[in-house]
Amino acid sequence: MLDKFEDIRPYQDHEIRPVLDKLITNPEFLSSIATFYFPRLTGLLPKLMRSAARNKLKKQLKAVHNVKSMQDVIAEYMDKMIHDTTTKLTHSGLENLDEDKGYLFISNHRDITMDPAFVNYVLYHAGYETLQIAVGDNLLKKPFVTDLMRLNKSFIVKRSLKGRELLRSLSLLSEYIHYCIKNKSNVWIAQREGRAKDGIDKTDPALLKMLAMTNRRLSLGDSLKDLHIVPVSISYEYDACDVLKAEELYTVENTGRFLKTDRSDIHSIVTGMIGFKGRVDVTFGKELQINNDDPEKIAAEIDHQILENYKLHDINFLALERLRQDGFISPNQLSGQIAKRNISNVSYNKFKKRFESINPKLHKYFLFSYANPILTKHQA
Repeated sequence: MLDKFEDIRPYQDHEIRPVLDKLITNPEFLSSIATFYFPRLTGLLPKLMRSAARNKLKKQLKAVHNVKSMQDVIAEYMDKMIHDTTTKLTHSGLENLDEDKGYLFISNHRDITMDPAFVNYVLYHAGYETLQIAVGDNLLKKPFVTDLMRLNKSFIVKRSLKGRELLRSLSLLSEYIHYCIKNKSNVWIAQREGRAKDGIDKTDPALLKMLAMTNRRLSLGDSLKDLHIVPVSISYEYDACDVLKAEELYTVENTGRFLKTDRSDIHSIVTGMIGFKGRVDVTFGKELQINNDDPEKIAAEIDHQILENYKLHDINFLALERLRQDGFISPNQLSGQIAKRNISNVSYNKFKKRFESINPKLHKYFLFSYANPILTKHQA
């Protein structure tokens, strides 16, 4: 059965070692690892640091021979990343999960790789089956990135196809996700294509239609029930890519489009990994009780849980207040929110420093990306 999914599925046990051996000779991959471990020195001594990265990887990956041992190594990388770039990682809602069940976790999407990575990390340390992760082929322009993703239990969403090819691909994707859940594997997919650069988290009903494609004999609702959908809310105190997102939104508003280069997504991935995030929270909602066939209504149920479980931070309220001061929102709009928050001087000074370091033309987009979770919560 798995051979049917060979082009999109994650690597299996017997494929792990050969792919790793190929990766640790890839200069571009080694440069990324060197930057992760030795950010300053890599800029000064790139060749030497690539060599150091290769030696470090060889040592770390020496005992890796299957998916499980690969996951253990990735957990070590996550430990370092969490130590270096967060002040605290919290989670809740695991009591909603049954260990003997496979779930489709649908989360809001703020960071290309960190969103599923944090969900996975929480599940891993709680002893649950780790995720198979949906990743768009738009991110896989470099072969080493494809290998890296598939080593980490990622499967490929082929978004670049057109017409009938796209339909066939989406049907296969739907079938694969159902296959995973039926076999008690956990799966993660974002609630929409592309990150919420403006801080507004909304599920695309088209995603739900795709998920139901595999079994036309069932109604949409019944097909989705089989997936045991659990909404997951991920919140970052600081979005490591906030300025990059603001630049993109500014460019789109002022020129009508943002032209991505081959390096744009890689830059966002690396920034998301090594950038400061402050406090991060992962909250698992409750399995959806689906009793209709309307993708709009089901999407709204997912949104409700994600929004309800989203953890707000001081920066969200400070951004809201600054929008009010700068006249971007009504003076009366949620005017009592910041007073109730009791914001510390530390939070205020951090916000001020971050805000003042940004090009003023980006201020509006930066502020709304942090304020929108509050605005959306109060509109719901």
